[in-house]
Amino acid sequence: MATVLLAEDDDAVRELLEFMLTGAGHTVLACGDGDAALRLALARHPDVAVLDVSMPGRSGLEVCAAMRADPATARTPVLLVTARGTHGDVADGFSAGATDYVVKPFGAGDLLARIDALTSTAGGGGWDRLGNAQAHPTRA
Repeated sequence: MATVLLAEDDDAVRELLEFMLTGAGHTVLACGDGDAALRLALARHPDVAVLDVSMPGRSGLEVCAAMRADPATARTPVLLVTARGTHGDVADGFSAGATDYVVKPFGAGDLLARIDALTSTAGGGGWDRLGNAQAHPTRA
């Protein structure tokens, strides 16, 4: 299964998602703020990152943009999760480099299906902005 970076500042939500992801066989790197998320992403090169948009330190948008700017994580699929669901919010997420965007509340099965889809495409690389499958940089 995949190594999932999970950055969520709400302890209860983070613990629930971590439990769900580990139960599905994933290895989870969990943290509660954007600065820790970026450090983990750059040090551990996860297969996929699940980032809350609103977090202390760096926002999920900032973490996503920083991951895209670093060659080691530039192609890592990023799933943004947030309560912000306007068209402008979604556009901001994709402009920051997100691969997918989910508005809270969401179903556990939906989130797992999205993570599985992101990690199974082209060996875990996800898609570029044109919809082309991309290989994971450590597996290419």
